[in-house]
Amino acid sequence: MNDKIRLTVWNEYRQDNRDFEGHEEDVVEVYPDGIHEAIAGHFGVREEFEVCTATLDEAEHGLTEGVLDDTDVLIWWGHLAHDEVEDEVVDRVYDSVLNGMGLIVLHSAHASKIFRKLCGTDTQGLKWREAGETERMWVIEPGHPIAEGIDEFLEIETAETYGERFDIPDPDELVFVSWFEGGEVFRSGCCFNRGKGRIFYFKPGHEEYPIFYNKEVLKVIENAVRWAAPSEGPEPTYGNVERWG
Repeated sequence: MNDKIRLTVWNEYRQDNRDFEGHEEDVVEVYPDGIHEAIAGHFGVREEFEVCTATLDEAEHGLTEGVLDDTDVLIWWGHLAHDEVEDEVVDRVYDSVLNGMGLIVLHSAHASKIFRKLCGTDTQGLKWREAGETERMWVIEPGHPIAEGIDEFLEIETAETYGERFDIPDPDELVFVSWFEGGEVFRSGCCFNRGKGRIFYFKPGHEEYPIFYNKEVLKVIENAVRWAAPSEGPEPTYGNVERWG
């Protein structure tokens, strides 16, 4: 049995891919090897994790049945190309989550097909503006394992502003709430349970800002991966049975 957490970091890899015709120089400058590699690099030096990456333009978006079967937790980043993700792959990831795979949804991936399908909402609407202002993310569940090692609040000096209303179902657990200089507030750390799987939505991570190098942000993501990893437990039985026990 593999005692490591098998982690796959998925990225649409468009703005941050210098070989893609529509790439953006300022994004490539911040993430020269892609956002997925910045995140994977944090986990790759830790013996507890076994890390691989996948991107949109790979065959089956890099998320074949074999890859998902070997994934305990999937981290998902997307921004401009949500609609290019094939429904067949979305359904495959959805089934994997219901069967126990953890899913960490980052920043603008709130609008991804997979998160919308798991939440049961169409728009994943929210307010947003790019002002480069400070975000103060308050820990409102200090005993939650995702908040372990984090102070009373986490401050990001330059962030994209998100604001309520955030069109999601009520989270099963709300770990972080953010405040921004303009007065906006936002549910920025949301936990959901679907089937046997755990999902964490985490707001920080704008592609033009070096947020995925922030040690506290990476600490939260690392905590979330541990929290979302499958745990061994009884296999539930469904359907008509003669007796229990």
